[in-house]
Amino acid sequence: MKGPQLLEQHVGRLATRMGAVFPGERAVFRGHDLHASLKDLDWLELYLFGITGRRYTPQQIRVVQAIWSFTSYPDARLWNNRVAALAGTARSTGTLGIAAALAVSEAQIYGRGIDLRAIDFLIRAKTHVDAGEDLAELVRAELKRQRGIAGYGRPIVSGDERIVPMMALVRETGLVGGPHLKVAFEVEKILLAGRWRLRMNYAALAAALGADFGMSPREYYFFVIPAFLAGMPPCYLEAAEKPAGLLFPLPCRIMLYEGVPRRSWRDSVANT
Repeated sequence: MKGPQLLEQHVGRLATRMGAVFPGERAVFRGHDLHASLKDLDWLELYLFGITGRRYTPQQIRVVQAIWSFTSYPDARLWNNRVAALAGTARSTGTLGIAAALAVSEAQIYGRGIDLRAIDFLIRAKTHVDAGEDLAELVRAELKRQRGIAGYGRPIVSGDERIVPMMALVRETGLVGGPHLKVAFEVEKILLAGRWRLRMNYAALAAALGADFGMSPREYYFFVIPAFLAGMPPCYLEAAEKPAGLLFPLPCRIMLYEGVPRRSWRDSVANT
């Protein structure tokens, strides 16, 4: 059924399996009473339960929380943090500034676009290996088609400062044996042994862990939306504490202009 008939079935009613609020009585969250059976969940556990409908072990929660906290940098030079800071220096509201900064975190090169491509590739790579096929062939094919592999290589520097502490935590929690994580490191070995010399970056590591915890690409996308969030308010607040417009001012003398040369303006009224 589709078209008007399908729409007619939904007039005046919401069909949902996610939840509903009954004012003055209770709130239902994925079939559970939010204030009774889910009252002991911390916010991250509730957030993940809302996305996946699954519960995670304490060890997994420690790791997924670290995925967020290890990449929340309060550096206003970063592309998305700069938006939050510029909102502060322009005296916009905190909600608008943070929402805009999260919106630009969808970036295809540095943000959510890379996250989606990284987990998609690692899931395909594991399926490829499970089928007994050569992982190196898949890597070469991906490089030929995409001119790169999401989660490998990094601008400016080759190393990633987040990998060592994250792997230390993964080992501490006993979660080091995941199949997608193993594939991620095998891909790195292939890239380092070949002419590409590309190291794994944080996007591949985080995506491998998400896949090992059973997240689909769509679920993983929603999980990582707040990954940069903790670093944004400090950038906004610091910019807002200083005089308005002080963040990254650009004097005219440093602008490269190759248009019409300077010219004098006459009073149009006086010449009519």
